[in-house]
Amino acid sequence: MLDPARTLMFAEAAEAPAAVRRLLDDRAAHAALAAGLRTRPPRAVVTLARGSSDNAATVARYLVETRVRMLTTSLSPSVASVYGAAPRLADTLLLAVSQSGRSPDLLAAAEAAREDGARPVTLVNDETSPLAAAGRPCLPLHAGPERSVAATKSFIAAVASFLLLVAEWSADDELLAATDTLPDLLDRAWALDWSPALEPLVAARHLYVVARGPALGIAQEMALKMKETCGLHAEAFSAAEVRHGPMALVEQGFPVLLLGQDDAGQNSVAELAALFAERGATVLHAGIGAAAGVRLPVLDAPPALQPLLAVQSFYRLANAVAVARGRDPDRPPHLRKVTETR
Repeated sequence: MLDPARTLMFAEAAEAPAAVRRLLDDRAAHAALAAGLRTRPPRAVVTLARGSSDNAATVARYLVETRVRMLTTSLSPSVASVYGAAPRLADTLLLAVSQSGRSPDLLAAAEAAREDGARPVTLVNDETSPLAAAGRPCLPLHAGPERSVAATKSFIAAVASFLLLVAEWSADDELLAATDTLPDLLDRAWALDWSPALEPLVAARHLYVVARGPALGIAQEMALKMKETCGLHAEAFSAAEVRHGPMALVEQGFPVLLLGQDDAGQNSVAELAALFAERGATVLHAGIGAAAGVRLPVLDAPPALQPLLAVQSFYRLANAVAVARGRDPDRPPHLRKVTETR
């Protein structure tokens, strides 16, 4: 059996604090972009991404809509790459996110948006990639080489980049100061013990990850990692949506991971702990205080940072679950690092 502490996923996730530190040291482009957005605001914000990058974009949507109060939506790459069409994007801010910057569908969609008058900004880990060259500006993620198929440090760097951009754009000194603490907090989050969740997840066949607000993108990322590294069917839901059809599948022993942060969405997530427990679910929770089930540790940190810190703790757990299930988290079957979707 693999040693969980010797996988690429483990090593690369542990490098996330250093990646964010490099990103924060190179913040001039974020500040300049934000100043331009305050001077000439776009009419809307459009995100463009796939996979883990798209999960980071979900976090960005909540940050932009709650702190800048600007309509934000996700652009479907296939509209341009498959159907040869594009919505009217003149004078929108296009935020294109990619670890590799080489997926043909993202490149086609970004080019179509630029030709229609969008203002393209790219967040890319590979600064030599075609997508990086399309950005005006490009905001490098500074994650460094990421060889494991499972994106970890590049996801965290993308969310950190969005946090910094929104803090600068909204001129929120409190959020800016909080963002400066991210590297040290990520180091501490990596050391937290989420192993009480190991046993129920190793034996699981399904998993729900439930959150609200900015944590929804983090829940989506956790569910994706469980699928690709652990071979575990996992789905992410908003705390508001899971009460509808998805609740019908919950039965004795069904594991549910609830995520919260200290903001207005916390109570709606916390209320679900008792509801899931009544249905016999195995309830795991982080950031919702004292509730039924297994409480996973979180840091006392600014609410805007709490979901990102939780995913850093989770990556260590997911790596251990994958190995315990007899899988190599670095080389999931049927997956490649760069997915060339068209």
